[in-house]
Amino acid sequence: MSSALPLSPDTLDSVAGLKPKTFQRVALVIQYLGTHFHGWQRQARHRTVQEEIEKALESVLERPVALFGAGRTDSGVHAAAQVAHFDVHDSAIPACRWASILNSRLPKDILIRASVAVDADWHARFSASWRRYRYTLYTDSVPNLFVQSFAWHYYYAPLDDLLMQEALNPLLGRHHLAAFHRAGSKRAHSWVEVQDVTCQRQGPMVHMEIQASGFLYGMVRLLMGLLVEVGRGTRSPEEFTELWQAERRDQVKYAAPPQGLCLLRVGYPQSPFSPDIWFDTQPKLVLPTTAVSKHCLI
Repeated sequence: MSSALPLSPDTLDSVAGLKPKTFQRVALVIQYLGTHFHGWQRQARHRTVQEEIEKALESVLERPVALFGAGRTDSGVHAAAQVAHFDVHDSAIPACRWASILNSRLPKDILIRASVAVDADWHARFSASWRRYRYTLYTDSVPNLFVQSFAWHYYYAPLDDLLMQEALNPLLGRHHLAAFHRAGSKRAHSWVEVQDVTCQRQGPMVHMEIQASGFLYGMVRLLMGLLVEVGRGTRSPEEFTELWQAERRDQVKYAAPPQGLCLLRVGYPQSPFSPDIWFDTQPKLVLPTTAVSKHCLI
């Protein structure tokens, strides 16, 4: 972890003479490499993304700060644009300065891309209308060190991405997806509204993207574990659909490994963030191309 740094002279100049606000809600867009994290949510005796950011906040404000995320990623899962918010009281620090302040205190596998002020009733999770995930497979028979942390190296058999897309199409709409619901979830139901789902090949990479109002615990990895059976020809698209429609959780035996999964974006009816904060949704080699933000980052 990088050592905690004092506020820079520029930051001190920017807040000097300003009257502290009694309350401000700040929203963050967060990137992280999930390889060495035990997921997003704070857990005892495990390193998590939420805990690292909360510790950085506490080092500045000198009091406990609660961070609320738009979604909970599992151990080993990455995020290109997770969203979270926190509240500050009696602080004169402008919202746009929090990105650079936190980045000076965070480990190298977490990056705050933007920080903005939001309304007091805005919530990173409950105000969101959708989340979008990408799962990446690397299908070349030769291992590649530069992609193995961000993709499932699936070299066992050729994959037909067109058949995989055919299997995915019936998922569009609102469905009961208990077949892709991992045990241990506290969610009372298994209804999911899938808004978009695609499977595209780019050379040796196969990218599956899925956008929904919300996701079940372990849903994308379980779905991907079954979808590769369609891609390799051991299960037809029709069998894939019949299985989840019949809620045959017992037939979904394998979850795809976590390193291929990335939280790509979180959507809001009225987004507080500039459009160039986000990554585009077209398949890239591993992760989307970095865009320069208009927000106050550095």
